Parts: sequence; C-alpha cells; structure tokens
Amino acid sequence: MITQNADFKYIARRRALLEELKRKGILDENVLRAIEKVPRHLFFNPVLAEKAYEDKAFPIDAGQTISQPYTVAFQTQLLEVKAGEKVLEIGTGSGYQCAVLLELGAKVYTIERQEKLFNQAFKRLHELNYRPTMKFGDGYKGWAGYAPFDKIIITASAPEKPQELLEQLAVGGIMVIPVGEKMLRIRRTKTEDLTEEMGDFLFVPMLEGTSPL
Repeated sequence: MITQNADFKYIARRRALLEELKRKGILDENVLRAIEKVPRHLFFNPVLAEKAYEDKAFPIDAGQTISQPYTVAFQTQLLEVKAGEKVLEIGTGSGYQCAVLLELGAKVYTIERQEKLFNQAFKRLHELNYRPTMKFGDGYKGWAGYAPFDKIIITASAPEKPQELLEQLAVGGIMVIPVGEKMLRIRRTKTEDLTEEMGDFLFVPMLEGTSPL
C-alpha cells in the first residue's frame, strides 16, 4: 500500500525484528509479512526513529504509547484476521496497529478518543496510502452503524469486558482485549461467549469519553 520509496536504512533492522518475533513465538506468516511491510519508523517521533525496530513500546503524544512490536504481533495473531473481514479497532493511537491490519487485507474501522492522536494518525495513514474508516469518539461505544464486526481489537486495558462492544461482534467473531493485565481472546457463539486467557500484558488504561488534548 505504501507508494513512497522504501527507506533502505531500516530494512535490515526490520528483518532482524521479524527474526526476534519468530523466536518469541509469532509464527503466523501473514502477520509477519504485514509487520515487515509497515515502516514503523514513520509512526514515531523523528527523534526516536532510530529505535523504531527495537522490540519495545515508546511514548507518543497525549500520554499514550506505540505498543511493543511483539504485543502488536501477538494480538494480531490471536485475532486470526482473514482478507475482507470487518475489523473494529479501539484505540488508533499512532496508527501502527491499524496499518498492520490493513496489510492483512482487513476492512478496518478505527476509533481514537484523543483528538490530537486522531488527527496525527489520520494524516500519517493517508500519507502512506492507507485508507481505514476513522472516527474521533468514545471507544466504549464502538461503532454500531457498521456493526456487526468479524473481529474487534482493543489496544488499551479495560477494567472488565465491555458489553456494548461484545454486542457489536458477529456470531463466530473474535474479540482480543486486555482486561486488567490479562490478554483475553473471546469467541462469540450463538449461545455464549467463550473466553481464553492468553498471558499477561501491560497497557495504558481504556477510558470513556473523548479528549481534545
């Protein structure tokens, strides 16, 4: 999707990151290819761009972070994305996770509650020729007008399972969400929601409402 010339300075670093992700258990080849295609350094403050392919989280504006690549890859792998599926992302942030989902061929609907981050991500994603459907709004409310979604991914830690979002998940769909410090994968069936605990992770908290800061 990226139309500009590749920044060859970062190619070797990006490939080294992929090898590190494989060693840590990311084995989905589609996820690895998507991460290889997305220039993570372009989602960074230029001052920190040299560190973009370290497997670490880094600060962005509004007191938020760009997630560790392993966390992005792990959540994405759990989501089992197939091309053409409708994916709702709660917490656009820098736009990096959104770009990875788009590289997998998903139709991404993404919501950001911080207006500054929303504007930055909108500009950045469009400059890189990514075209998600984006909204500045309260992630807790989801996006009922486009529901149901095949997959839902939340990139902030919720205090509990958000019922309003679960109601926007299609039968047969998957939600990946950190609740407290536990990563959960929730599969929706006609009769119940099946929840698996998938490990411990640290995220910024999921907050209600919107913020212009």
